[in-house]
Amino acid sequence: MNISTKQEEDNKIEVTTKEKVMSVSKKILLYTVLLSGVAITLFPFFYMLVLATKTRAEIFNYPPPLWFGDAFFANLNTLLSKMPFYTNVFNSVFVAVTTTALTLFFCSLGGYGFAKYDFKGKDKLFFAMIGTMMVPMLLGVIPWFIMMREFGWINTFWPLIIPGIANPFGIFLMKQFMDNIPDSLIDAARIDGCGEFEIFYKIALPLSLPGLGTLGILTFLASWNRYMQPLLILQEKSMYTIPVALSKLQGKIDQNWGAQMVGTALAIAPIVIAFVLASKQFISGITAGATKG
Repeated sequence: MNISTKQEEDNKIEVTTKEKVMSVSKKILLYTVLLSGVAITLFPFFYMLVLATKTRAEIFNYPPPLWFGDAFFANLNTLLSKMPFYTNVFNSVFVAVTTTALTLFFCSLGGYGFAKYDFKGKDKLFFAMIGTMMVPMLLGVIPWFIMMREFGWINTFWPLIIPGIANPFGIFLMKQFMDNIPDSLIDAARIDGCGEFEIFYKIALPLSLPGLGTLGILTFLASWNRYMQPLLILQEKSMYTIPVALSKLQGKIDQNWGAQMVGTALAIAPIVIAFVLASKQFISGITAGATKG
């Protein structure tokens, strides 16, 4: 019995050891795959920064350069001599921030209305609004341009800000989050004497922060990367946003790829900063949306 018991214990220890080894091996393999994916994803950005510090001759050397040089400020001066790039960066920041702030306000207001109020034709209106998301954006470019021209908004930022601040996707997203706010909480606030806008501002918005973070990031990125509309509307170099300014650099700086990489790096920096600042709310919003139900 003693020998048999000892053998069983030895077998259990051996099985446990094998399981631990397998578990550690799987973790090592998983982390190796994940780190490889991260490296592959980040390498183009790293290489962009490397090229931003190289002269044109160094960029086309063989083997290709894989570490930083000392031509960053020379490339930056070349860039600034051809375009008012800091002004273009400010234009993009102004348009993106203003669009994001107004979109968050009006879309959350619309989402709150659909989520917490009952009115005639509510469902039909909501589904009609959602249906507009199936219309390709290109179909509306010509009517949009004609309207902006009639409004006298050519070569201004208003066409890039106003038309999309109450968009169907944003209202739908905020409605999904505000559906989870208990009606009893809103009724209690009304009993306590809170006005309707006060309830929206002090109760609904704080309870929908993950949704606001998600919508804010998506709106900021979409506004920052928008190219076709600014290209059609903006006519002066001092009015260009970043995507238009970068496209106009082609041919203006004698194919100085280092200067173009400097401009691209400066264009990416605000996006990275915005994502870092709102990443917590963005991840919370995505997680809440994935597990809702």
